[in-house]
Amino acid sequence: MFEPGSISRQTPSPSAHPYADPAGAIHGDITALIGNTPLLELHRFRRAHDLGARIVAKVEYLNPAGSIKDRTAWAIIREGERSGKLRPGALIFDLTSGNTGIGLAAIGAARGYRTRFYTRDCINPGKIDLLRSYGAEVVQIPNRRFLDPNARDILLAEIKALNPDGFFADQIGNLANPRIHYETTGPEIWRDTGGGIDALVATVGTGGTVSGVGRYLRERNPALHVAVVEPSLASLPSEADPYPDQIEGVHRVSDIPVEALPGVYDPGLADEWLEVGTPEARAAATSLCRTEGLFVGLSGGAAIAAAARLAARPEMADRLIVTILADSGERYLAPPVTG
Repeated sequence: MFEPGSISRQTPSPSAHPYADPAGAIHGDITALIGNTPLLELHRFRRAHDLGARIVAKVEYLNPAGSIKDRTAWAIIREGERSGKLRPGALIFDLTSGNTGIGLAAIGAARGYRTRFYTRDCINPGKIDLLRSYGAEVVQIPNRRFLDPNARDILLAEIKALNPDGFFADQIGNLANPRIHYETTGPEIWRDTGGGIDALVATVGTGGTVSGVGRYLRERNPALHVAVVEPSLASLPSEADPYPDQIEGVHRVSDIPVEALPGVYDPGLADEWLEVGTPEARAAATSLCRTEGLFVGLSGGAAIAAAARLAARPEMADRLIVTILADSGERYLAPPVTG
């Protein structure tokens, strides 16, 4: 489990930002382009839905490989290089829903690493194409295998055994994941809102984002309301329907035993869990696209749907809600896999 004490309590200064490039405007590596994504206030969306609260979106698909997971990928690679566990030319591997793998593949290509990723066979073909475009090897696993309560541990053991000489990125257990959001994403939100944020709305993939960002912001504003977004039961794979219309990469956490949660996720941060079904997420994503010109994936749609629900509460009138748009809808344009 993500331990609060594993992340520094000290407020990072702007010069300490891990992605700061003192060399100027001409950058020498893709990693210098990661982070410092903009916040955009959703004025037209707010008016269209008659919402009392202000909603501001952190547009993370403007990272160079197209998602918030670029931050996580670079943090993991950088820590691997610093520790000496990741050697030049090594193989990087992990189990992924796509975006962390894409970030690792892109940065790996730029830094001379080989990459291999294991994914569910229901992952959108657009993500698979992206992984392969960066030179990654992709191994797809039948989605039925993930229905076993111990599936993740079983699969990870198999995957590690198949890659004994590779560097295991371990996105769900690597504390570099929440740490980078504590060091960069959280401070960026605090800086760009002038410390005026009242609520954070975020989905959970590994849980690294909401844990790192939530902890940083909560330390500065103890009254911060943290709402975790999770898919409805109908949007999850089951024995009866192993290939449902799902919100890819977003997981339930509210009714999961603590020992089964990702190691980087801090369950103590959430004030509430907002359940969103796939149709609601898709409708919110469409509305966002047509009111604000932001084309987001279903995880972004789920985050926006939940933020809108929170923004409609009378007690939230004129408050500032920040939500995170993890990736672009462009990587989901291919028809979803249905079995």
